[in-house]
Amino acid sequence: MVYSSLTPRNEALVMIDTTVDVINKLGLHARASGKLIEVTTKFRLSIQIGKGDKLVDAKNIMSLLMLGAGKGTTLRLVIDGADEEKALSDIQALFAAKFYETDVS
Repeated sequence: MVYSSLTPRNEALVMIDTTVDVINKLGLHARASGKLIEVTTKFRLSIQIGKGDKLVDAKNIMSLLMLGAGKGTTLRLVIDGADEEKALSDIQALFAAKFYETDVS
């Protein structure tokens, strides 16, 4: 879902608020979190991820690990800033590729 509003100067402010599913065998463990951080830190924007209203910084490994997101977890993803669409695309590709883990069963 994409939200849009106008600033006092009628500039559009857009924020992406969507979900991603954890489909890899081991969930969002340390190696997968590290790969997610490699993607998220490429962007100079706010990227938050979490369960429901409990969102954490998607650029912080400790925060990601504390989510305890196992296989089958649906995570909320909120992206706000320039290059939102590219960030979303890269993050979705990483989740879809099961974090490029060799044992993807």
